[in-house]
Amino acid sequence: MPEPAANQSTTTSTADVDADTRIPGPVDAVTAAASDAVANAASDIGGFIRSQRVAAQVSLRQLAERAGVSNPYLSQIERGLRKPSADVLAQIAKGLRVSAEVLYVRAGILEERPASPVRDALIADESISERQRQVLLEIYESFRHENKGTAAEASQAAVSTDSTKE
Repeated sequence: MPEPAANQSTTTSTADVDADTRIPGPVDAVTAAASDAVANAASDIGGFIRSQRVAAQVSLRQLAERAGVSNPYLSQIERGLRKPSADVLAQIAKGLRVSAEVLYVRAGILEERPASPVRDALIADESISERQRQVLLEIYESFRHENKGTAAEASQAAVSTDSTKE
């Protein structure tokens, strides 16, 4: 076996070390956690879409056609192999005749809002379009937000009136 030349080093660099022998650091842990979260969200939304499709008694091919996506792509979404964009989720929601907001929440795109009978009724109403539903929900939320501010001002005024009487 030939000996190394005098100018060649016999030490190994960190690049030569096998990746399996490297000690994972905090960045690796965060990266792994983020990767797991994305995979879980993709499989959660996929399973939810599949359950909604089965409940609606719609075949994979029919939903793909209604949503305007390819059959293989929809299958990959349902199996958790792909995470759909917000646009694709909106198309799938339209094909399933459910609110896009429901799918956005399941996919982690939107935060879940507190339950409200009015919101639930608007979301469940199939006689209005998705656009009409979104506009009505925005108006309803703006009224609630405005009334919350008015109620806070009224209670603050009541507190200040009580303190001036003393």
